[in-house]
Amino acid sequence: MQVIPKNTISFLKELKLNNNRDWFNKNKDQFKSIQADIKTFAQEVKDSLHLSDDIEKLKIFRIYRDLRFSKDKTPFKKNIGMAFHRAKPELRGGYYLEISADESFVAVGFWNPNKEDLLRIRKEIEIDGQEFKSIINQKKIKDIWGDIKGEEVKTSPKGFDRDHEHIDMIKKKQFIFVKKLNEEDILDENFHKELVAFFLSIRPFFDYMSEILTTNLDGESII
Repeated sequence: MQVIPKNTISFLKELKLNNNRDWFNKNKDQFKSIQADIKTFAQEVKDSLHLSDDIEKLKIFRIYRDLRFSKDKTPFKKNIGMAFHRAKPELRGGYYLEISADESFVAVGFWNPNKEDLLRIRKEIEIDGQEFKSIINQKKIKDIWGDIKGEEVKTSPKGFDRDHEHIDMIKKKQFIFVKKLNEEDILDENFHKELVAFFLSIRPFFDYMSEILTTNLDGESII
């Protein structure tokens, strides 16, 4: 199995200190070597996930920043990110890894559900929030990921009771789990195996959410 190159994070730290095109062009061969190994690593993770999941697409994000609407004009990101997309519409949820000069992490869940999906999730929690909480509080999920995270509205979404017993979950606009990683984690020779295990541990939550988002409140399929 491909491992993350040992110089990946040190390269990103140097790039953070020298975030300009001259430095990058002088070190482009090093970046291309890292990038090639990262692509192999990501593809192997995708293949491993695909043994028990349906991964529709792998995306490795460009290191070049979009400067059109940003006040920060530094041309390069200080991280390398990759996302593994499950096959929609039947399967929902996404897997993400970010290797960074600052703080690396792995994340899973629902970053920006559209308004129809968000309403459907909230309605399900309104009806049976206890089942939702019993799934996200499973020991295996808690031990690896801790608590669910995500942006939320300040009081309550329109049409929902602010005093609802599960308003803490109804308020959420995102439903994500995040696990921080240190440099030793990422460069470990077993990181591929551990990363796949992290991702697969969240399947009970993904299976539950996929069922919700492919049915109406009467349990009838909408796909």
